[in-house]
Amino acid sequence: MGDKHISTQFDAEISAISTQVLEMGGLVESQIAQAVYALRHFDVEAARGVLLNEKRVNQMEVDIDADVTQIIAKRQPTARDLRLLMAISKTITNLERVGDEADRIARMARDLIESGSNLGISFNEITRESDLAIAQIRKALDAFARLDEKAAVEIVHGDTAIDDEFDSFMRKLITYVMEDPRNISASLDLVFIAKAIERIGDHAKNIAEFVIYVVRGTDVRHNKDAFNEVASSL
Repeated sequence: MGDKHISTQFDAEISAISTQVLEMGGLVESQIAQAVYALRHFDVEAARGVLLNEKRVNQMEVDIDADVTQIIAKRQPTARDLRLLMAISKTITNLERVGDEADRIARMARDLIESGSNLGISFNEITRESDLAIAQIRKALDAFARLDEKAAVEIVHGDTAIDDEFDSFMRKLITYVMEDPRNISASLDLVFIAKAIERIGDHAKNIAEFVIYVVRGTDVRHNKDAFNEVASSL
């Protein structure tokens, strides 16, 4: 009876902390969307709104990490329960870094707007890249919530689509600069923005790999053979 009581309390604590992770994920997801909106529409207020939320994202990471530490100290979990808590800690670190990338996009968008740069280039690839990155983050969080390793594997495979959009935009920028070298300064900012979005996709991939780690007990990061073995078994 006592074990059941402890288990029920532990499950409630895990459920509460998982809800916080999803809330943090929702916030960083909206940060990305708002930052890209600011760039596409040259909306300086939208960019400033992203910057104002930066501290909130950082504080959420600190608070959740403190809760994880407390649960580990109090419950001393083992096996899958311990892996889950470790994955939560790593997931919020990646979400905080996603928030940093959204902040970087917003800062560059703000600076481009305030400098009065006249960018004669479309942002179609950046828009598609950001849409894919946001979708990847959303899918990764859903896979995390359900501990769905099949969905996690699909997310890892889907990372290449973001890379393709990044490469496409780089080719367009090279042509843009060659046509008018005066575009170099603004183009460099756009390179960093596109790279920031690509990194967001990498963080979504990391979260998906943490899901596989929790379920399988196998760390597939930087281990293609281990990942392929998991993928082929599903």
